[in-house]
Amino acid sequence: MSETASRMKQAIAVVGAGWAGCAAAVELARAGHQVTLYESSRTLGGRARAVEMQGKMLDNGQHILLGAYAESLRLFKIVGIDINKALLRLPLQMRYPTGCDGMDFVAPRLPAPLHLAAALLRTKGLSGSDKMALARFSSAARWMDWQLNTDCSVSELLHRFDQTERLIKLMWQPLCIAALNTPPERASAQIFLNVLRDSLGARRAASDMLIPRVDLTTLFPQQAASLVTQHGGTIKTGAMVQKIVACKGKWSVMLDNTEDAMYDAVVIATPATQTAILLADVTMDAAIPAFEYEAITTCYLQYPANTHLALPFYALTDDADSGCWGQFVFDRGQLDRTQSGLFAVVVSTSTSAIELGHEALSAAIATQLAHALQMPALAHPEWSRIISEKRATFSCTPALQRPEEKTEFPHLVIAGDYLASDYPATLESAVHSGVKAASLLCQHFTPAK
Repeated sequence: MSETASRMKQAIAVVGAGWAGCAAAVELARAGHQVTLYESSRTLGGRARAVEMQGKMLDNGQHILLGAYAESLRLFKIVGIDINKALLRLPLQMRYPTGCDGMDFVAPRLPAPLHLAAALLRTKGLSGSDKMALARFSSAARWMDWQLNTDCSVSELLHRFDQTERLIKLMWQPLCIAALNTPPERASAQIFLNVLRDSLGARRAASDMLIPRVDLTTLFPQQAASLVTQHGGTIKTGAMVQKIVACKGKWSVMLDNTEDAMYDAVVIATPATQTAILLADVTMDAAIPAFEYEAITTCYLQYPANTHLALPFYALTDDADSGCWGQFVFDRGQLDRTQSGLFAVVVSTSTSAIELGHEALSAAIATQLAHALQMPALAHPEWSRIISEKRATFSCTPALQRPEEKTEFPHLVIAGDYLASDYPATLESAVHSGVKAASLLCQHFTPAK
């Protein structure tokens, strides 16, 4: 190995094997660095991971990715994922079952923006005034280049552009909650516009919905870990990093108050609260704000194997006052044949729903499905399970200040979906942050020419 190559290869610790940490580890390993990836859990993936339930490997939350997730899709290819097999690609759609008094919106596979115009013309369940309001909003957003002079709530933005009550209920509110996991009255209009810009406002494929056919740990973190080990790196699960100590230009990583190893650099890719604790011992400049958080709940319901939906997923009209909490239902059997008869119902911003208790919430969702899908048997599943992430995402409120990946030390960086980004707390923002953190370290360690 040449002297230059030797100077470039550094021992780097990545603390946290969620999607941000895994992305950073992949990029650093590919750049030739010696990576050690620490994860306190036994399962990789952080808040987007697999869990074992009733003998099945399911997710701690049902996810939809977008065709606009360029960094995620790039890394999927790098770690060897066959995207066509791992993801079900569907055109942008908002389709409600008949019992929901909803709408049927599907974007055909035409060049942008013709696909949206055609979808709007074909949409059922919206009046002429609803369609005119949607067209007006889309045109105005493009004319504004998807930018606001001053951020405001999504509700205020929709009111400003005279969006109809029905359109808000069936289109904008579910899209806002699904994308930002924050109610429209509290959600950032600018971040919402960013998501619309990169999906509705971009090429047609960017608006495609990508639904994982495999569990989230298998989809990326597990493959990322394999790539790291192939490049000579190490994966340590069940390893809780309690402290990081600066020591003569290097970093000591402490497990159980005992030094595990010394590193030339560290990426802290843990949740914001844990990152703040780790940083507090080494710097006062990289302050992590005390975010407010939103919960996401997924209810899994198992029915006989021959139970299925006409579509892979449907939108649902939620109404807490009527005991209808579900916002989307997924037919898992159409994604994975081994899960026939299994439905996953998503409840975003689910803090109030969780207060019902698991048994009552499951029963309410089963009743909602039976009515909305006009299938009475759905009221009585063989079994049901609730999984809630109480701090799934930060509340994506207007003009929220989010920190950067840099710290005062060039060889100490942070990564996570809560950092400064055009996006809310999504898998894409986590991956993008991990890539950026790795890039900062690679730039620091690259010898000047």
